[in-house]
Amino acid sequence: MKVYAGIDLHANNNYLGVVDEDGKRLFGKRIPNDPGMILEALDPIKKELAGAVVESTFNWYWLVDLLMAEGYRVHLANPTKIQQYKGLKYADDKHDAFWLAEMLRLGILPTGHIYPKEERTVRDLLRKRGHLVRIRTSLILSLQNIIARNCGKQIKNNDVKRLREDRISPLLAHNEDLALAGEVSKEMIDYLTRKIRSIERFIEGKLPDKETYQYLHTLPGVGRVLALTISLETGDISRFSQVGNYSSYCRKVPSRWVSNDKRKGKGNTKNGNRHLAWAFSEASELARRDNAAARRYYDRKLQKTNRMAAHTALAHKLARAAYYIMRDQVPFDPEKLFV
Repeated sequence: MKVYAGIDLHANNNYLGVVDEDGKRLFGKRIPNDPGMILEALDPIKKELAGAVVESTFNWYWLVDLLMAEGYRVHLANPTKIQQYKGLKYADDKHDAFWLAEMLRLGILPTGHIYPKEERTVRDLLRKRGHLVRIRTSLILSLQNIIARNCGKQIKNNDVKRLREDRISPLLAHNEDLALAGEVSKEMIDYLTRKIRSIERFIEGKLPDKETYQYLHTLPGVGRVLALTISLETGDISRFSQVGNYSSYCRKVPSRWVSNDKRKGKGNTKNGNRHLAWAFSEASELARRDNAAARRYYDRKLQKTNRMAAHTALAHKLARAAYYIMRDQVPFDPEKLFV
């Protein structure tokens, strides 16, 4: 007899629910997030267990990795696609766990992609780089504001980030309080710059697919960091059956509901990968500046609509091109994109 398990995961505990192939509830228990206790609870049904469902929460990595290492067939539930009966008067962790198991039993479970553990750590390191960049940007803006308020001068970002030349201290040397503020800010900015560069070099040396990374470099507007982001955030391109699925995952497809040619609302605009959405938005802006064909395409769109719509249309084009580049392992061909 086959059985199915659903695990409603929280920060410090989880609820395990098990049903049989007829949907009968066999077992339900709240368990602390302790690997030994979870494996102990599943061990009696290991041979009969057809699959275990873990909801894609903020902390799913450790549990999915634990179960897969023990040989369990694990499914990652996509919470944005899971719908329950809206008329329910009461629902709790127990109900949620059994509902996950029931959807798996019925074959209607919406699943998410389980990114391979070995590659996931490299991708998350790149996300840490982005976090450090945001912190550095806030420090740069604060320092620029100090200089603008007290010196009446504007200083460029690249001048602030210079490692071999200090252009900040001379501007604030007339006041010891301002000089200290400038010194501390510059030291922190330089420290973050070095760490950001070291992360970039480290990731380039550990890329699982260096050939795809090189092909992405041929895409207009895509340089070192954006190629890394697109490659690592996409993962295995074969998981997207069509280019439209990939564009949607990159948040480059409009989200609206239409009936009888009338707009009835919109869907979840945040569905998809925010890192890829950022990458193709950046690539669109850079391509518009530096690539003649991309600029012509942008200008044609701009004649028919507003600036943001034209920017998004170009980003959508680049996302579609990236899909074919990664799928077919070929360099960018402008004649196939900007027609």
